[in-house]
Amino acid sequence: MSNTLFDKVWDSHVVKKIKNGPDVLFIDRHLVHEVTSPVAFLGLNNRKLNVLFPEKTFATADHNTPTKNQNLPIKDPLSAKQLQTLKVNAKKHKIPYWGLGHKRNGIVHVIGPENGITLPGATIVCGDSHTSTHGAFGAIAFGIGTSEVEMVLSTQCVLQPKPKKMRITINGVLNKYVTPKDVALYIISQITTSGATGHFVEYAGNIFEQMSMEGRMTVCNLSIEMGARGGIIAPDQKTINYVKNKKYAPKGDEFFKLSKYWISLKTEKDALFDKEFFFDGNLIEPMITYGTNPGMGISISDEIPYSIDLNVNKETFEKSLKYMNYKEGDNLIGKKIDFVFLGSCTNGRIEDFREFANFVKDKKKSPNVTAWLVPGSHKVHNEIVKEGIFDTLINSGFEIREPGCSACLAMNEDKIPNGKYVVSTSNRNFEGRQGPGARTLLASPIVAAAAAVTGKITDPRKI
Repeated sequence: MSNTLFDKVWDSHVVKKIKNGPDVLFIDRHLVHEVTSPVAFLGLNNRKLNVLFPEKTFATADHNTPTKNQNLPIKDPLSAKQLQTLKVNAKKHKIPYWGLGHKRNGIVHVIGPENGITLPGATIVCGDSHTSTHGAFGAIAFGIGTSEVEMVLSTQCVLQPKPKKMRITINGVLNKYVTPKDVALYIISQITTSGATGHFVEYAGNIFEQMSMEGRMTVCNLSIEMGARGGIIAPDQKTINYVKNKKYAPKGDEFFKLSKYWISLKTEKDALFDKEFFFDGNLIEPMITYGTNPGMGISISDEIPYSIDLNVNKETFEKSLKYMNYKEGDNLIGKKIDFVFLGSCTNGRIEDFREFANFVKDKKKSPNVTAWLVPGSHKVHNEIVKEGIFDTLINSGFEIREPGCSACLAMNEDKIPNGKYVVSTSNRNFEGRQGPGARTLLASPIVAAAAAVTGKITDPRKI
């Protein structure tokens, strides 16, 4: 029987199959942060257990951290306690810890790839749903709950039922200003936020093959927003080149041998999937969301659809539009916005800042827009300075903050005020996600840049 890429990686990590139950899956890399780990470490302490393989676990501070004045004592008592607790637990169990100010500190799903912690063919978990990001490397990566965090810390394994398999194939040529973020939002708009529930999604076709590694990370990051357990893309030479010489990646002969194995991790010709979708890349335009879930997305030039045409629950649909203060049939072009957020584990990498800076160069930020530009890591911040992006953005009236999750989930002080509109490059537009009463429109860095300089929702192709 022919195997999929997902089968090959999953089956090679099964320690034990439980009859009529989940698999015992060995985990190669475990990423932890300050929000979902304290209770897990407390469980270890109460049971007098140690971390089994501390060298396979990596800790960083990102979710509940300030993005200004990180050199000063943290004002928020909860954030301060969470960071101190993670620091103490990491030291006790000899886990590498990258706190505020550390040169490798940043968002957990940004620092994993950029430090070579993320490797092809690996299994990777974290107490965060967007762990699916790492699937861009041909890894099986998924989020886990606090009790599972404790399980992995103590056994380096997790109990997990094997998901179904889905493949999404897109071929064609992307139009001007269409980014990986637009591709992902387009897919979700087509199959809905529950279309991939219970599945692990493999992305195939020349559109994904031509994407950079950072673009692939954006797509896999958003897999969770279509209900998938995770996303995965077959490793290729681009993947190998990205991983090579990273801090925690294998070196020398070991890397050479592994790279040949990684390249072999591909779905076989006659392998079967439980579900398949095919899309035409030529039809994808710059996207934007209009409602309160990532599936409520349209091409930026289109009108908000009518519920009767979507075969959705009318009451829920109207409730979402009421929250956003939009109506069926509205065209979003020209609608006023108040904030722009560039960052998160979806679009906080150097390529995202390059796109944003290239668009706003020689333009000025609209005076009615507050813009928060938050790098995904210190390495990204340093590269922003090195490439001259910092100067470009400052000259256009923007402020670059310090690394962290920031307004993506508004756990720190970066909250969008009640009733205000934000064009955000993050991953979720739920009610209150970016602050109580905040109205979020998900978009790419380029669409966000166009909104930032015009003060309204703008088709970047028209500037």
